[in-house]
Amino acid sequence: MHLLYVDESGTPTDPNISYFVLSGISVFERETHWIEQELNKIAARFDQVNPYSVELHGSPMRSGRGFWKTISLPERITAMEDALKILASRRGRIRIFASVVERSMIGSDDPVASCFEQISSRFDMFLKRCHQQGDSQRGIAIFDKSSTEKSIQNLARSFKYDGHSWGRLQNFSEVPVFLDSQASRLIQLADLVAYAIFRFYEKGDDQFYSIIKDSFDCHAGTQHGLHLNVSK
Repeated sequence: MHLLYVDESGTPTDPNISYFVLSGISVFERETHWIEQELNKIAARFDQVNPYSVELHGSPMRSGRGFWKTISLPERITAMEDALKILASRRGRIRIFASVVERSMIGSDDPVASCFEQISSRFDMFLKRCHQQGDSQRGIAIFDKSSTEKSIQNLARSFKYDGHSWGRLQNFSEVPVFLDSQASRLIQLADLVAYAIFRFYEKGDDQFYSIIKDSFDCHAGTQHGLHLNVSK
């Protein structure tokens, strides 16, 4: 089974923010343990006794909020980069699916629903491609806990039975499930990815994006993993 860990970056209702990002990292089930181990080593730099108390979370790490307030900026930045390099080093084994929307381009549309339609259908297409290549796998989306839980699950059910803009979801084993990011290193990595993409489009900062830019789902020279609804 392929697990799609999903998180968002940017606040759709904040007039001071232009972009919203919903992105997921697709990981084969047997890979998760080893990725978690590597992320734990990064967290242990900041608390060797209880590394699980350290949450790798993009915005607080970069800005130095909460737990990260006493950690120097170079240490925080290096930890973020090293976590993203774990993903980049598994190119082809971890795939990014992301949708980026600009507020001015979507009007009154719900950006969460629009982005979820994009990444769920693209992830489903990837699973279909696996099946056609003789590797039949199901998938499931795993989100960080949020207020959108019920609406996302309803959307997934609708996309499966009623269809989305390009067909129906056929390869999901269950509606999306929601976890507390504190308990899941993979959700934390998904957060870092979403934040890296957000920083690139919102601030023009490619410091983190440059590490992951080649990890979007791609097949036969065509990139499928990144959807853009932006003006530039």
